[in-house]
Amino acid sequence: MTTWEYATVPLIVHATKQILDQWGEDGWELVQVLQGAEGNLVAYLKRPKA
Repeated sequence: MTTWEYATVPLIVHATKQILDQWGEDGWELVQVLQGAEGNLVAYLKRPKA
């Protein structure tokens, strides 16, 4: 069975692609993006535990 580790990452609107590309290069998969209480965006990511 696969076990997962998770990360939450604040997103800066003008650098969203660069931020997600960097995390993707490190093996993270984007699960969802939600708007936080203060209007900021937060990305939820996962990857298999090593």
